[in-house]
Amino acid sequence: AKLIFTTSLFLGTTITISSNHWITAWAGLEINTLAILPLISKSHHPRSIEAATKYFLTQATASTLVLFASMTNAWHTGQWDITQLTHPTSCLILTSAIAMKLGLVPFHFWFPEVLQGSPLATGLLLSTIMKFPPVVLLVMTSPSLNPTLLTFMAISSAALGGWMGLNQTQTRKIMAFSSISHLGWMTIIISYDPKLTLLNFYLYTMMTAAVFLVLNTNNTLSLSTLMTTWAKNPTLSAMLLLALLSLAGLPPLTGFIPKWLIIQELTKQDMAIAATVISLLSLLGLFFYLRLAYCATITLPPHTTNHMKQWHTNKPVNTSIAILTTMSTMLLP
Repeated sequence: AKLIFTTSLFLGTTITISSNHWITAWAGLEINTLAILPLISKSHHPRSIEAATKYFLTQATASTLVLFASMTNAWHTGQWDITQLTHPTSCLILTSAIAMKLGLVPFHFWFPEVLQGSPLATGLLLSTIMKFPPVVLLVMTSPSLNPTLLTFMAISSAALGGWMGLNQTQTRKIMAFSSISHLGWMTIIISYDPKLTLLNFYLYTMMTAAVFLVLNTNNTLSLSTLMTTWAKNPTLSAMLLLALLSLAGLPPLTGFIPKWLIIQELTKQDMAIAATVISLLSLLGLFFYLRLAYCATITLPPHTTNHMKQWHTNKPVNTSIAILTTMSTMLLP
């Protein structure tokens, strides 16, 4: 069953990103949604069932809106091609549909809840590969979308992703809000340089995968358990520190590349104010990444958590974690 679900996950993604016709793109999105649902609700805990239900409802609404936008466009222009989306109403509907798919503000409410209800591995899939098809659709239709609306949504995403992540104690919710603020960075540049959006998405995927895999290895779901994991694998905790700082976008780590290029491009486009605002808002994100990093590595005993210390393990670390953490810190240098 797991094999079938993962295969159809990749299949749906591939169908969407390689399609020219709106109906095939929609079909790929549907396959994706249906394939991830059992992976979310696998643990049969009431919270994960609730997360799967929420996910299904939002994604079904978004898919319906995608279909509606493309049909309106086809009705007015006779074009079913994805790049030929020209009718203003369908552009507006499509923007909201993709925002709902991705979890951009103001359609972001479902994402932290769903991520909190699903296991860490599924959370990784949800915040990386499930966002790939909508991002690709956004890139393909970006010339015809309204730049002012996209900029507004992007800045509010960066703001809300930063603010709402500040007082979270659950690692999955923190990762969800970090994802929302990163999507803000991707959306602000899409009308001017879509390639930068894709670059930002790839690097974000890599860094998030590194962080999620480390958390999965340590089996950490909240900040208080993160405080006791240093005993289990000190080197892994140190790499987690670097991966988190890279996700926050500090130079000279990898995560600084997209921020640097995006700010440069925005100032070229006479949007220095927007660039300043979104850079200041990423400081909010830096705060909660630093708090995660602080809990993971900088707190040393004796401290007052009433959790058991974990046993030190000499198990070799997964190769993919090694590759991903190295890349998410070393690509820029």
